[in-house]
Amino acid sequence: MIDQSPEPTIAAIATPPGPAGVGIIRISGSRSRLLLAAIFHPKNQHSPMRSHQLTYGLIRDPQSGAMLDEVLAVYMQAPKTYTREDVVEIHCHGSYLILEGVLALLLREGAQLAAPGEFTKRAFLNGRIDLTRAEAVMELLEANTPARVDMARNQLGGALHATIMAIRNQLMSCLAVIEVAIDFPDEDVEIINAEVMGRQMQDDVLSPLTALITAADKGRIYREGISVVILGRPNVGKSSLLNSLLRVERAIVTAIPGTTRDTIEEMLTICGLPVRIVDTAGIREHAEAVEEMGIQRARAKLAEADLVLFLIDATTGLTPEDHLLRQALPAKPVLYVINKIDIVQEYHHAAFQDQLAGLPTVAISAKQGEGIDVLEQAVYDLVTGGEEWDPGHDVVPNVRHRDALEKARAAAARVLEGVVMALPPDLVAIELQAALDHLGEIIGETTTEDVLDMIFQQFCLGK
Repeated sequence: MIDQSPEPTIAAIATPPGPAGVGIIRISGSRSRLLLAAIFHPKNQHSPMRSHQLTYGLIRDPQSGAMLDEVLAVYMQAPKTYTREDVVEIHCHGSYLILEGVLALLLREGAQLAAPGEFTKRAFLNGRIDLTRAEAVMELLEANTPARVDMARNQLGGALHATIMAIRNQLMSCLAVIEVAIDFPDEDVEIINAEVMGRQMQDDVLSPLTALITAADKGRIYREGISVVILGRPNVGKSSLLNSLLRVERAIVTAIPGTTRDTIEEMLTICGLPVRIVDTAGIREHAEAVEEMGIQRARAKLAEADLVLFLIDATTGLTPEDHLLRQALPAKPVLYVINKIDIVQEYHHAAFQDQLAGLPTVAISAKQGEGIDVLEQAVYDLVTGGEEWDPGHDVVPNVRHRDALEKARAAAARVLEGVVMALPPDLVAIELQAALDHLGEIIGETTTEDVLDMIFQQFCLGK
């Protein structure tokens, strides 16, 4: 039986592939309860299912009567559900074969396989959440650091939506005054007070928009992470540093120069920041052919890096090779790391001051793990500017939001200019509406269907 309703009832596996104790199938739409009744047989046939209460029973094939699994099922009556539609969840054993078998029964009975993000899209379209909260769901699913979890949780709680709405209210207030001036152009009284409206635009619109854009720039590194390249001549301890940062033996360490012939990349977290750390082949002249290939790859990774850790051997100091390598550095932030201080009789940081004067420098023993915590803090400070910032409490727009915020700020700046220059009210009204529309794109009020599709297609199935 095919579902002919305007919004088909959808179904999908809501848990990831792989063995697990429990696997969940989610159904949403007007026929959710009928679909459940077609395949689910409660253990207690005389006790009716109640909304939002789990019921124990068996899943059986309606055609053959074969039992597929013993499950817990819950029916949730609209509108108190995730999608504001009737929703069913079936909690099966975690075998993906079982889950696929139960889903196949539902599809045969008339359910439609859900598209990626379709459950959350229906929650948005049905008015349960705005677009910023919908995007926060995806952020939460993809979060790979505690800071990113905090950012997503804050946005899911409505912090960004509330901030955007406050700015929009100020714009609406200005637009109401402008429209009165348009409707009554011949009035003798002053309808638009340029000083008051100018201050309102500056303090309540432009300043908050600028703060949001700044927060988006800060939040980018927490969302996307940074690329850090370990650079240096052969045998200065690059692989030892990688192992020390990872707290595992990831790279082979020997006393033979040129051991690392290729780049090695790993993900880790430094002071809450997601970091892709890249160990490169030691760069030197007259390398053999295979080593030279690794050096070329090292140079390519260097061009993509957000930060370079330039390793220097404390036992030799800066050598002519180091100086040549420094001259070839691209315009990137560089942290100079003096390594092997454990085997120097009397290491003095001052010995390097003449050559590294005024440059960010830390001293470590990669082999012994000494100074690694100082190195990590220095990396964090260089990337963030050393500013104290709590991504869990600040409103942090994403890249899409930032683009709309920039356009809204530009339109708002033109409004301020128009008010100060006493331009015709209808021209000012056009820019005010443009600013409102751009902010509406963020919360979903003026977002095009193409953009909505692009956003929700990034979700996983079943969410």
